[in-house]
Amino acid sequence: MNNPLIIAVIIGMFTLFAIYNHYFNSEATILRRLKKLPQNRIGSLRTNTFSKISGKALNINDPLTAPLSKRKCIFYKITIQQRVSSGKSSSWETLIEKENIQDFFIEKNGERAIVLPIKMPRNYMDYLVTDKTTNSGTFNDPTPEFMKLLKFHNIDSETLFGFNKQLKYEEAIIEVGEQITVAGNVRWMDLENPIADYSYSSIVSLSGDKNDKKLIITDSPKAINQHRPS
Repeated sequence: MNNPLIIAVIIGMFTLFAIYNHYFNSEATILRRLKKLPQNRIGSLRTNTFSKISGKALNINDPLTAPLSKRKCIFYKITIQQRVSSGKSSSWETLIEKENIQDFFIEKNGERAIVLPIKMPRNYMDYLVTDKTTNSGTFNDPTPEFMKLLKFHNIDSETLFGFNKQLKYEEAIIEVGEQITVAGNVRWMDLENPIADYSYSSIVSLSGDKNDKKLIITDSPKAINQHRPS
């Protein structure tokens, strides 16, 4: 390892990996796509365009409940991971990776649009900011809430010798009332039934397809701050 060339190659590889990871992670990818789109008023959206809007997420039906924080939301993603050892190295193994999403409104200045995500086949891409984390380890017992969640997923919190496993939990949600940014294919729809607190006879919907026109959903503050008025 004293060879300067070998050291330079290793440093270069780490640098390239860091640049690649920064440029192609899900948040960066979504922000790049959103940046190309003008920010629109909901009422000015035109059918058959791919458009971006920012506003407040609101539930249409009964909202979802986040598994650990128990907050009301329209979208949540959770992961549970365990630290595992292999020889002299260790890494995080994903035990549970789960998400749930429902149709929802996005509202801005009294105007609303309906966002229509589909899980199968998946018509959206997303980036959610992690809101809640918790963990356990040798000298760190899982909280009662975390223990209940582990039991629900049939995950043992202890080893065969009675020591706590090294586990971690991450939860990302779009909470009811949270400011978000969405982009998708626009279509205006006539309303057959009235919507509470909404006095118009038609409403715009945002959707996506399974190919290059996926619906984009994010609660990243960076997306809200990159507005370009239309």
